[in-house]
Amino acid sequence: MPNKVFSTRGGVLIGSLVMLAVTALPVHGQSEATGPADDSRPPIPFTATFRASLDKGIAIDGSATRSLEQLDSGLWRYRFRVDSFIADIEESAIFRWDQDHAVPLRYRYELSGMLIRDRERRIDFDWSEGVVSGHHEGKAFRLPLKDGALDPLSYQLQLHQDLRAGHTDVTYHVVDKGRYDEDRFAVIGEETLDTRLGEVLTVVVEKVRSDDSKRETLMWFVPEWDHLLVRLTQTEPDGSFYEIHIEDSSLTP
Repeated sequence: MPNKVFSTRGGVLIGSLVMLAVTALPVHGQSEATGPADDSRPPIPFTATFRASLDKGIAIDGSATRSLEQLDSGLWRYRFRVDSFIADIEESAIFRWDQDHAVPLRYRYELSGMLIRDRERRIDFDWSEGVVSGHHEGKAFRLPLKDGALDPLSYQLQLHQDLRAGHTDVTYHVVDKGRYDEDRFAVIGEETLDTRLGEVLTVVVEKVRSDDSKRETLMWFVPEWDHLLVRLTQTEPDGSFYEIHIEDSSLTP
């Protein structure tokens, strides 16, 4: 059993496993840090594989892969892929790195499977014109760009970077489903976790929700491995449980 040294509070999110890949800058005045005020180091390229599981009355297992690479153009690509019996997910974000934050340029998402309806999302950021546009389930949208706006994938990388910089409470403006979501994340403690790669000390993060929310998501990051995400769980209001846990990574010893 893991040695828990924190108490869970509130609700949390990154999305269900099937919609999880479907893992922002802090809003000014809403970020607290226990370490450096910022960290201008660029991200470290990596590949990590996970075992993904979904339990909705029956257990369904699959695999998930996260990867980050710098392209020849100098831009960055962050990708997340899930392969499972019920669904395949392909998600990617192209962004540039500006000192201590991601500046998204393009986001793509595709979901396909035997037991669910195929879905597709596209988001394009035009910073010169100050406009973000895209398609969500066949419906076009166009919004004015907000400072620090991020897409549903690049904000996960930004969270990784902000944890590395010592931030413990951050809020992001995320463009999703044709609107802006304001998502807040908070460090709630530490936990020693037994993973496939060995026993590690992790920082535990939640997505802060309203007190009456019945959805809960937790994320475990390893400071020793450049704050690599090694586990994510989510419990839905109907009791469904989703999880990804690390199998291997280029960031580990």
